[in-house]
Amino acid sequence: SREETLGWAERRPVLFPFLLSLFCLALSEQIHYRIPEEMPEGSVVGNLAKDLRLSVHELPTRKLRVSSEKPYFTVSAESGELLVSSRLDREQICGKKSACALEFEVVAENPLNFYHVNVEIEDVNDHTPKFSQNSFELQISESTPPGTRFILEVAEDADIGLNSLQTYKLSLSPSFSLINKEKQDGSKFPELVLEKPLDREQQSYHRLVLTASDGGDPPLSGTIELQIQVTDANDNPPVFTQDVYRVNLGENVPPGTTVLQVSATDQDEGVNSEIAYSFYRSGQVFGLNSKSGEITTLKTLDFEEIKEYSIVVEGRDGGGLVAQCTVEISIQDENDNRPDITFHSLVEMILENAVPGTLIALIKIHDRDSGENGEVNCRLEGEVPFQIISSSKNSYKLVTAGTLDREQIPEYNVTIVATDKGKPPLCTHTSVTLHITDVNDNAPVFHQASYVVHVAENNPPGASIEQVRASDPDLGPNGHVSYSIVASDLEPRALSSYVSVNPQSGVVFAQRAFDHEQLRAFELTLQARDHGSPALSSNVSLRVLVGDRNDNAPRVLYPALGHDGSALFDTVPRAAQPGYLVTKVVAVDADSGHNAWLSYHVLQASEPGLFSVGLRTGEVRTARALGDRDAARQRLLVAVRDGDSRPRPPPRSELQFYLVVALALISVLFLLAVILAVALHLRRSSSPAAWGCFKPGLCVKSGPVVPPNYSEGTLPYSYNLCVAHTGKTEFNFLKCSEQLSSGQDILCGDSSGALFPLCNSSESTSHPETLMAVSSI
Repeated sequence: SREETLGWAERRPVLFPFLLSLFCLALSEQIHYRIPEEMPEGSVVGNLAKDLRLSVHELPTRKLRVSSEKPYFTVSAESGELLVSSRLDREQICGKKSACALEFEVVAENPLNFYHVNVEIEDVNDHTPKFSQNSFELQISESTPPGTRFILEVAEDADIGLNSLQTYKLSLSPSFSLINKEKQDGSKFPELVLEKPLDREQQSYHRLVLTASDGGDPPLSGTIELQIQVTDANDNPPVFTQDVYRVNLGENVPPGTTVLQVSATDQDEGVNSEIAYSFYRSGQVFGLNSKSGEITTLKTLDFEEIKEYSIVVEGRDGGGLVAQCTVEISIQDENDNRPDITFHSLVEMILENAVPGTLIALIKIHDRDSGENGEVNCRLEGEVPFQIISSSKNSYKLVTAGTLDREQIPEYNVTIVATDKGKPPLCTHTSVTLHITDVNDNAPVFHQASYVVHVAENNPPGASIEQVRASDPDLGPNGHVSYSIVASDLEPRALSSYVSVNPQSGVVFAQRAFDHEQLRAFELTLQARDHGSPALSSNVSLRVLVGDRNDNAPRVLYPALGHDGSALFDTVPRAAQPGYLVTKVVAVDADSGHNAWLSYHVLQASEPGLFSVGLRTGEVRTARALGDRDAARQRLLVAVRDGDSRPRPPPRSELQFYLVVALALISVLFLLAVILAVALHLRRSSSPAAWGCFKPGLCVKSGPVVPPNYSEGTLPYSYNLCVAHTGKTEFNFLKCSEQLSSGQDILCGDSSGALFPLCNSSESTSHPETLMAVSSI
């Protein structure tokens, strides 16, 4: 009652320290408290923070909170005390259970942990024993013998223990007495005993008061009026075959299932022996056949709601005599409830570098069934890098169990399977998606192990020579790559003037024109760096090979010109045999490879066919023996060509054209040969004076003449040669004595002894050949 609750609240300052010292055990696994029911909201259950060994300073960061489906309690954020937050009615919470306790979890954060709290609710005598009705009618035949017993109305008291119904008392009556009886479950029920024979003619109606009292302090009681009607003689009442019928019935049996059949007999005859069965109290769960006594179910039973039924069945004969029996039905649990899975503090985003054992979620498993049907095993379905760890009874932790890699698997669909131990077992599947968060754990990787770039010299400055690429599978800034040059074999100051790289695209640019003769190759170290924190990088080598172009003309080393610019000459004995070594032209070319391959050619000779030049060696030898008619002075013009000036085969598309030209040339040469033969024949038959001009050195002109153009092979230039006067005794290089048109090239001498085309020109472009004049005596 309210007065008792107030009384308890007044005694609480004195009793609580004593109760806490007795019942609040400081256990590492579970904390116990004991409190009375119906405590006002805001009442202190206990200092939870102190029992958990937490200081007041830790409370703001630990954030203690109660995790329960029905929050009867709350935790004070300031003091850490466990407070009552809603009404605690032990009868509503636990019913008739002898022990009533609320088990729940308290969650603390930073770090996350689970504490189990058990609060035992003590009963308070706050319920009065009550009868279901105000009066109870009973018919007793006047022929009923003394000692006959009658089951009376039973009172209900929601309290337990001493606070529950303890005794029944009957108002004073000479004809009746009362016996208190007890069932197997400990509940009390009264039986009315007839003390002496009744006489309907003297008193046909008796009114008595039945009082039900509990054992509280002070005790509470309830009353009902007994209205006993004395009926006419029917001297044989019905008799049931059993005073108590007991049966076990499985839950979830379909409606209409037969539970059992009660049976009563009556030794009377006729109407007085006809027995009609009925429930002492009408119910909505079971039905009774009034003629056969068969009891059937009216609806589906649920063990989790009501575990036992106690029913009183009356058998009334036609004369009004009644017999009673008790039917006790125990509901047997069946595995008809699947486990429930509840997540607490689920972490949906997990860093991919999380170490094994990292807590992902707290899981609570609940099964309403009892015994093995309510025992649950929890596991993960499939192969995933997570595992379930049992924390306490029906509580589990979901933790990481392996290495995570977002680049391989960005998310996991984890299915948790909870299976009970029933037969057959029932299971529940619950899936949750866990997303893996990116961490900068991948360095950029170049698409090639190394790069080799071939760049021809004389390239235009600012041209792109290569593009390096690197990929990073990370996300966002962790995967954004920028490029830079971190090292090279060039001078650090000169590096920026040679190459640069675009930080975003990785395109490498030439900052200047390269010169193969100065720098043939250099190597760079490029770095790809992501924008993570800390940033990761990788390096790759880029080797740049500067290719040669034919941009340098051959230079003659021997023979060299004299100090006055005159050319040296060699002497050949008249008796020299064919193949006699006259001299050797020595030349070099600053280019490389094919562009530096030199070849030597006779470009002009005073006496064609007298001398020959080695194509590769540059050796000048006599091609035949010297005759008396050969001039004493011979002028020989030698051309030095590099490899790029050699004739190249025409394309196939022009092959037919060249064949036609070749046939035409052959025809022309044939005609020239015929004309030459005729001329020689005429020369032998005519006087020598007429052909004097054909002899060497006899046809003399007063000045230099310009011979026809020479065009050999693939030479890019046609040369107009100035022939020296044959009357002179020394060999000199000729100089241009008149201005020529732009279409003519004149060979002029310089101090090095080489002859270059386009004399007196300011251009210094590539020269495919160098001409050398050699004289011999």
